[in-house]
Amino acid sequence: MEKILLHACCAPCAVKCINTFKCENIDFSLFWYNPNIHPFIEYKTRKETLVGYAHKQNVELIMRDEYGLRSFISDVYPNFDKRCGKCYQMRLEAAAKYAAENGYSGFSTTLFISPYQNHEMLCAIGEKLAFQYKTSFFYRDFRPLFREGQRAAREMGLYMQKYCGCVFSEEERYKK
Repeated sequence: MEKILLHACCAPCAVKCINTFKCENIDFSLFWYNPNIHPFIEYKTRKETLVGYAHKQNVELIMRDEYGLRSFISDVYPNFDKRCGKCYQMRLEAAAKYAAENGYSGFSTTLFISPYQNHEMLCAIGEKLAFQYKTSFFYRDFRPLFREGQRAAREMGLYMQKYCGCVFSEEERYKK
C-alpha cells in the first residue's frame, strides 16, 4: 500500500487536508519541518498546536524540530523579496528526503490549502525534488477547502496565526 508523507506547516492548514486523506483512505503521516517560522514563540506555538491536533486525530506526526532563525536568514540573504522559493525548497526538500529514506511512496504539503501560496512554484520545486530523491510528488489543490478549514480550526480553538511564518511576512502583515 502506498503511503504519503504530508509536510504540515500548521494545524489550521492541516485540518481539511487530514480530513480529505482520511475520507479517501489515503495512508499518510504528517511531517513537521518549518525553520522559516519566527519569532521563536510563534514557532513553538504552531508546533505545539500541531502536535496536539495530530494526537487528537490519531495521526502519526514525524518531527524535525529545528528552530532555524539564523539558517533561514542566511539562506534567503540578500534576496529577501524572493524568499518564498527558498522557503518552499528547504521544507519540501526535507520532506522529499525523509520520504525517500523511509519507504514512503511520495510526499506533499498542507501549503496547498492556502490561496496565498504560489502553487505553481511549489509544484515545480516538488517535481524537481521527487526526481532528485527518486520518489513521487503528490499534488492536490486543497484551496476550495481553505475557508471551511479555517472555520473548523476556529471552532476547535486551534491557534490561528496571522502571517505566513517568516519574520518578513510578519513585517508585511503588520505594516499594512
